[in-house]
Amino acid sequence: MLLGGIYAVIWPLEALAVLVLFGGILLIIDGALGLWSLTFGGGKSGNYWFDVVANAASLILGVLILISPFLATIFTVTFMSTLVGIAAIIIGVMQIVVVVRERESYARIWPVVLSGVSYVLLGLVFLLFPLLSASIGMILGGILLIVFAIGLFGWAWRLYQASKA
Repeated sequence: MLLGGIYAVIWPLEALAVLVLFGGILLIIDGALGLWSLTFGGGKSGNYWFDVVANAASLILGVLILISPFLATIFTVTFMSTLVGIAAIIIGVMQIVVVVRERESYARIWPVVLSGVSYVLLGLVFLLFPLLSASIGMILGGILLIVFAIGLFGWAWRLYQASKA
């Protein structure tokens, strides 16, 4: 965890590419196992053809990601950043609309309006700068990994010291 966090902080775009490659591998495994279970698993669901199409699409997408990881990284990051941006804008607008509509229920509405505006601004950043947003997200995720790893090292050290006493 510590090494992964350090790697994500120092080389965020490379860490993002590795993450996308692992995602491609997982898609291939998921699609192959899904198709295998539909063929040899015995039990059939009511959504048989949907399951066949979904598993085949997963398999094909995984292969495409592994064939061209650079393009897959850009398209996947852009797509995910767009989804996060749209979700943040929707959440922000909903917060603003709800607090303005029900303002008599709140002592102060400006903190909630400010929160909604910050969500909208965050969403716009994700929509306008998807690769930069993903890089910053990788750096923040790496920092969290480092902090968590240090906490686990401390906890392990305390358990070790307690076992000696």
